[in-house]
Amino acid sequence: MIKFLPILLAIAYAFAMYRFSVWRTARELDAKSHPLADPALTEMASRLAQALDLPGLKVQVYEVEPVNGLAAPDGRIFLTEGFLNRYRSGHVTAEELASVIAHELGHVALGHTRRRMIDFTGANAVFVLLTTLLSRFIPFFGIFIANAIATALMARISRRDEFEADAYASALLIKAGIGTGPQKSLFRKLGALTGNRGQAVPDWMRSHPQTEDRIAAIEANEARWLTPQA
Repeated sequence: MIKFLPILLAIAYAFAMYRFSVWRTARELDAKSHPLADPALTEMASRLAQALDLPGLKVQVYEVEPVNGLAAPDGRIFLTEGFLNRYRSGHVTAEELASVIAHELGHVALGHTRRRMIDFTGANAVFVLLTTLLSRFIPFFGIFIANAIATALMARISRRDEFEADAYASALLIKAGIGTGPQKSLFRKLGALTGNRGQAVPDWMRSHPQTEDRIAAIEANEARWLTPQA
């Protein structure tokens, strides 16, 4: 039992860090959010709800400027004020924001927010263990190597989740009669909207897939789903 103690401590530490992160995020969202009230966007949310056979769909506005959408650990869906500002200025359409809502619903429906606890805990446990091990043989640099490995692991998991949420959103948008056009057009705009135009980040470090890969996956799903079967 004693020889497994470092592993158990690493897992316990990582789990505690995740729970603290969830608690802090929930407090932040509660303090800095309000219900979405724009008529066109609430109509889009209603269409998504109807496609899911839900009585309604509540979307919150997170009062920060960065352009983003997010699914909270408790299942709530948020659009940032920055995203809404781009909508009000005409840079983003209601249908494109509907694709963001559908994507975040995908994270909730597919259990990504719950699964992330396991992923986060595992990646942090790997970091702690590798740091302990590598620091014995590679003083000073060991912690940087461990961090790179843990970060790459989390990035790969995150990219997988993004592809899955994209596919869920595509299916929901098609069922709601909105289609995937807004989903793809928004991806083409995201670099300019977020200020991340072609940043030199290695693919293995990216938390989100490349735009062209996401669009290609959407179009492959469309071709498979919508092509009449012989």
